[in-house]
Amino acid sequence: MPNDNELFAVVTEHNGGNHVRIRCEDGENRMGRIPGRMKYRTWINEGDVVLVEPWDWQDEKANIEWRYTGEDADQLRREGHIQ
Repeated sequence: MPNDNELFAVVTEHNGGNHVRIRCEDGENRMGRIPGRMKYRTWINEGDVVLVEPWDWQDEKANIEWRYTGEDADQLRREGHIQ
């Protein structure tokens, strides 16, 4: 579950390397950065539900903190956390 400064988001486009385009729950479209600790261990595809932390100094960018599995994303939808 997100902390105070984290949001749920859905990956809309993979831009190559460690960047993806995401649509956040607050309605903003941001550029998401996949950190090195996740880059080769966790595959992130279009349509995946992720947990992001928007940057303080550039609101149009965010770090991806976690990728939810399909079952976890379905449960979040059932509980009304995401659409």
